[in-house]
Amino acid sequence: MVNPYEQLMLVANEASTPLARKIAKSLGVPFSEMIRKQFADGECYHAFPDDVSDKNLIIFGATHNDQAHQETLDLIQGGRFWNAASVNVVVPFLGYSTMERAKPFSQEIPKGITRTRQIFRARPNYVAFVDLHSEAVLHAHAGEIRTKHIWTDNLVVKKIKKMKLKDYVLVSPDYGFSKRVARLASLLKCPHTAADKDRYDTDKTIVSQVSSVVSGHPVIICDDMIRTGGSIIQTANRCRDAGATDVYVLATHLVMAGNARKRFADNGIKRVIGSDTYPGVKSDGLLDIYSVAPLLAKWLKSHLLN
Repeated sequence: MVNPYEQLMLVANEASTPLARKIAKSLGVPFSEMIRKQFADGECYHAFPDDVSDKNLIIFGATHNDQAHQETLDLIQGGRFWNAASVNVVVPFLGYSTMERAKPFSQEIPKGITRTRQIFRARPNYVAFVDLHSEAVLHAHAGEIRTKHIWTDNLVVKKIKKMKLKDYVLVSPDYGFSKRVARLASLLKCPHTAADKDRYDTDKTIVSQVSSVVSGHPVIICDDMIRTGGSIIQTANRCRDAGATDVYVLATHLVMAGNARKRFADNGIKRVIGSDTYPGVKSDGLLDIYSVAPLLAKWLKSHLLN
């Protein structure tokens, strides 16, 4: 009987290499470091460090910028070129994931769909995503690729319990995310509510009010990602207006674009809790980072390695 671990090769794009090393360690298998060079004209050279033919290749690749997205495509197509037995992709953070549909008559490109379609058209066998902003992107492959949406609920619940807060309330910054927050609240056996939010421009929102259920309680504002932090900060202010005491923020993907860190610090946010899906984030005085490596290792064992 073939040992599935002997037929396994784990690689990653450059950005997701630190996370992939943690996952390999959790699995107890070696991590294969890609060979990378850059030519004088800026073109990039990639080579697998070992023969991938007849191997089950697992590629970890956040696609948070154009370079990381293209490198992930190159790794998928390289695995196909060198006859890997299977090519399996784990996307910890999907770039452009908030652009999954175009407004009528806008002529805008819904890059959440078009970029995800590029990944599918590179012909992997399996693609898994972590805490997607919208599951619409799962359907961009026309039924040809196996997909999986991996939720971090259990990790989030464990992290919140470790905070040892008393009588806290979970808050969704909008009704779109309220189902996820309700699910977390059910697991934590705590109350929850949602803010009224309206988007009026690409990166501009208005949060009008939060229920008085937060009065006299610490709150944890939960979201799938933090980009500029504008709507989160507005939600925090509306929570204080409604009588909340301390305000914490939790999101899976910490993009923290522009001056988001300073804005959080200036607006009295106690802590920002998030995962290591977005490349480069580390714990410090403001950020409290947990790893998704144990979750992804467990998922790989149960779905791809048995």
